[in-house]
Amino acid sequence: MDYDRILAREQRQMEEIRQLDLEELQVEEVDDDSSGDDRDATGRRTSDDYAFDTCLASLHTYLGEVEDTHHRVAFLDGGAVLKLPIFYLEGVVLFPEATLPLRVIQPNFVLSVERALTQVDAPYTIGVIRVFRDPDNGRIRFANVGTTAEIRQYRRLEDGSLNVVTRGQQRFRLRRRWIDVEGAPCGEVQIIQEDIPLRAPRDAFGDLAPFSNPRGHNFSVKLPLNDSRAESNGSMDVDNDAETNSDESFESALSLTEREVHQSAIGSYSGSDTMEESTTSSSDDEKSHLQLQSKDSDSSDSLHSCPEISNADLVSSSMSDMQSCKQKEPNKCWRNTDLNQFRRVPRAFWPHWVYRMYDSYCLAQRAADMWKDIVGAPSMDHLVKKPDLLSFYIASKIPVSESTRQELLEIDGISYRLRREIELLQSFDLIRCKTCQTIIARRSNMLVMSSEGPLGAYVNPGGHVHEIMTFYKANGLALIGPPRSEYSWFPGYAWTITNCAGCETHMGWLFTATKKNLKPKYFWGIRSSQVSDDLH
Repeated sequence: MDYDRILAREQRQMEEIRQLDLEELQVEEVDDDSSGDDRDATGRRTSDDYAFDTCLASLHTYLGEVEDTHHRVAFLDGGAVLKLPIFYLEGVVLFPEATLPLRVIQPNFVLSVERALTQVDAPYTIGVIRVFRDPDNGRIRFANVGTTAEIRQYRRLEDGSLNVVTRGQQRFRLRRRWIDVEGAPCGEVQIIQEDIPLRAPRDAFGDLAPFSNPRGHNFSVKLPLNDSRAESNGSMDVDNDAETNSDESFESALSLTEREVHQSAIGSYSGSDTMEESTTSSSDDEKSHLQLQSKDSDSSDSLHSCPEISNADLVSSSMSDMQSCKQKEPNKCWRNTDLNQFRRVPRAFWPHWVYRMYDSYCLAQRAADMWKDIVGAPSMDHLVKKPDLLSFYIASKIPVSESTRQELLEIDGISYRLRREIELLQSFDLIRCKTCQTIIARRSNMLVMSSEGPLGAYVNPGGHVHEIMTFYKANGLALIGPPRSEYSWFPGYAWTITNCAGCETHMGWLFTATKKNLKPKYFWGIRSSQVSDDLH
């Protein structure tokens, strides 16, 4: 079937939807010109344009009544090795704190859930592993890193199947897997020891401030001739050219993303560490070049014993020179000095912006700000002080392919995971079909229809779990069949299967409102498993 015929069929089916019920199934034509639409500067619809309760989607009401287990799993120690029932899911990457609904139909997986409810070592816990097909040979592959899932709600149906709602707990590495004698998938897993969020390490600060300064000042430090260190080493002049060359060589070794973080850190560093100029000028005979403090002297003494710092010279004073200055002119000695500027001088061996590149809390704030600008809701301000949880939240909700999200799951360091997420938030724009690379949507077309974010996991009546990202506008999709309202993941909306117009691969669904006053009137759900890894 060629492309023109698919488009003609799509238009015909859209017309049929309108004719079903002009008041209840209206599909708006979306114009590229959004001047008349209620959207903010980023292209997202404003909150006034919503009537749908986004909390309903996260409750998974389509599963019917499920009973709470009233059991909360205690966290296992990092490095612990244990045996768990394993769920192998295609197209799903589970992260800690993320919700995963399951419709358990196969007898072997039903047995796995029943074992999890009664096991002693980790009760109410299963292991979730992503499986995928190797694109080269089509073989089934198993990921090495997965997440434990706590069974929070479940219900046994008359046909023996189970409806289960789980929540991600801890990452683990799969050491080995097997099928037991009764046919239940099992695995030996080792809980991953999560690292502690990093701050700029104060204990790494040196005794003296580094000569390198991001603002590019030409600081010259001269030693008096009667200093024994000056006689052996000569005068020490820190040339600004050497500093600039050092900074340029450092930048050249960085990636594009790291260089942008670098420049941003320099900007914030310069604003906070600026040394103020003296408000009162002094005569030349009042200025003197003072001795450098020895390396074994106390850093606090060296920082608070200097009588004067200007933008032309960075000087340090010995205690004997300071005492002499105080005896001669005690008032004039300190009149041009702001003590706060010494506290702002960086004492680390590396400039402060280098540490900020790996400071988990600085990266968390940057990632949260970017998420707010790009996605909008829900707000993650409450997670900025918990960089580990924020990194998992972004990884579980960022609308990228499942293989990219599996990559995020396997990153161990919090700061490294946040830096990768910042890079993804900066770079991803186009949503393409994984099979034929047809452009399906853009980043600016994202729509948040769940309180948990723009991407979530949902399960169909056949037990297949789909992770979908939601958009208010999509292109190149053909509708298959009439809209249906039963078992809808979004209460109040009917769903219609959509295929890629280029390759006829199942891409997702069109959701249309079944009530006149329900907004938005329609939106699209795109499967993350069918999204290309190409983010540009």
